[in-house]
Amino acid sequence: MSVVPVTDALKRLEEDGLLETRARAGTRVRVPTQSDIRELYELREALETQSARLFAERATSQQRAEVRRLASEVDVLFSRLATTKEDPAFRFTVHSHHMHFHLCVAEHADSTLLKQMIERKNVLIMNWLFDVTARRTHLPPGFHARLAAALVSGDPEKAGAAMRAHVRYGFAEISGRLGSLEASEWRERGRQKTGDRRQNTG
Repeated sequence: MSVVPVTDALKRLEEDGLLETRARAGTRVRVPTQSDIRELYELREALETQSARLFAERATSQQRAEVRRLASEVDVLFSRLATTKEDPAFRFTVHSHHMHFHLCVAEHADSTLLKQMIERKNVLIMNWLFDVTARRTHLPPGFHARLAAALVSGDPEKAGAAMRAHVRYGFAEISGRLGSLEASEWRERGRQKTGDRRQNTG
């Protein structure tokens, strides 16, 4: 691959806040600050709360049934995750289903621009990374099923309030744990993971 597309890709990642470039130091993954974490959660809350309100107003009966089904599946996966040993592949599966559930709600809200904003701003991906890195408290049983019940109620206010509470759940724990990590610790963790991968593939 030529230098131009790689440079363009790095520039876009930097614009999205995922990379940072420093003079005479090069480019690296950006270490999120507590302010970054808070702002991303606030953005996700705003986008997904509106998504939930529109879903409650516009979703068809078939789409509501799909969201209920996906919510139940996600709850089952998270309950299994809480009782299994560390398994990166399974964790990836769980969070992939979780993202699919939330994107499905956005899609059935019937607002293309809103769904694009959720995807473009990486709010679900970044929250996923925060969750994997810092969450220690397992999600309560039926966590997503209760959200789905509010979404399919047909009441925009109820749906919006449920989504807002859903996004905020565990934020204090995640923000506190990530905020306590110094940049050097993040880099050390990255080197450890790189070393682990080399050992697993060596």
